[in-house]
Amino acid sequence: MIEWFTIVQVAVAVLAGILCVVLGLAGRKPTDLTMGATALVEVLLIVQLVVAIAAPAFGNTPSGDPLEFWVYLVSAVLLPVAGGFWALVERSRWSTVILGAICLAVAVMVYRMNVIWFVQGS
Repeated sequence: MIEWFTIVQVAVAVLAGILCVVLGLAGRKPTDLTMGATALVEVLLIVQLVVAIAAPAFGNTPSGDPLEFWVYLVSAVLLPVAGGFWALVERSRWSTVILGAICLAVAVMVYRMNVIWFVQGS
């Protein structure tokens, strides 16, 4: 993992999550803005996936359990896809709130992945 990229990911996911939750609670159905914010979170996760695959080849290995890290990463990658599908199928204000909750959950998961990679000892 790259630490500055993790900070960017968490910040974007938190901002997207707050945006979606606020708009959803205000009664807005999923729009290009909320779906785009969630898609941006997903794109950053895909980049993180590529970085996590390449990092050990350059000597940047996780200090914690690699299996735990990969479970978090794969789950985080799948969440926005599932939430986006749900928002397209059920176009209600609650779908927008769910997109926000997913983005906030991804922020927590990325932070946890950072802890596993850099801080946690095996």
